[in-house]
Formats: sequence, structure tokens, C-alpha cells
Amino acid sequence: MRADIRSWPTGRLLSVAARVVEGRFHAFLSARGLTHAGLIALHHVAQGCLPQRELATLCRVTDQTMSRTVEHLRRSGYVVKETDSRDRRRTLIEITAAGREVLDEARRQERDSDTLFGALDDYAAFREQLIALIAAI
Repeated sequence: MRADIRSWPTGRLLSVAARVVEGRFHAFLSARGLTHAGLIALHHVAQGCLPQRELATLCRVTDQTMSRTVEHLRRSGYVVKETDSRDRRRTLIEITAAGREVLDEARRQERDSDTLFGALDDYAAFREQLIALIAAI
């Protein structure tokens, strides 16, 4: 650690921390055929089957972006796509057992690993502080 890091403004600390964590987490996800966008989508469909358009809204991306993300997840075996039997215009997205496993693994990696947040004394408190910061802005 550089000696001058303690003099950095908080914004710079947050920015550098975000880039370092994101880079390390990207490597973890990439090794499993996942992207950050895919992980966010898995998080939402883990709650239950969702129409693709609703999933796009929840993930705050366009329908086209979600279509590419879902296709990548489908090819990786993490989700299945089905036509809604009640409305054939809708496509439903459902997480698979493999998708659940990789999502659980990613959550453990984030929480427990020294490469991400394992260096924190209190991960839960850190998360709450980040949530409070984001919610206040």
C-alpha cells in the first residue's frame, strides 16, 4: 500500500476500490462464463421465473441488451427460455440448477474471499454503509 493513500479524497478511495474489486470479480466470473450483467440477471431470476421484458426492467437495461445477456446465460446452461403458454408473445426466463450453483458460488466468493471483501473486518456493516451512501445520494 502506498504511504500517501491516507491522504486521498474519499471519492478517489471509492473509485479505486471499485475498480480493483470489479477487476478481480470479473476474472472470477469470466472463468465461469459469466458477466456482471449475467450475474445481476441470475440474481433476479433466482427469485422465480420472469418475463424477459420484466427482467430487462429490473436490470435497468434495454430489451436488446437483455436478449443478448439471456442468450449468453442460456448457452452457458444457467437459464432456460420458454414461451409463456398464456401469452405466446412473452418469453419466460428461469434459472437452472447450474445457474443457482454459480450464483451461490459468486455470493460466497464476494463475501468470504480474501481476493474481494474477505479483508474487511465486518462485511455486513460495510454493505450497510454502502447501501446507506447510495440511498442517500
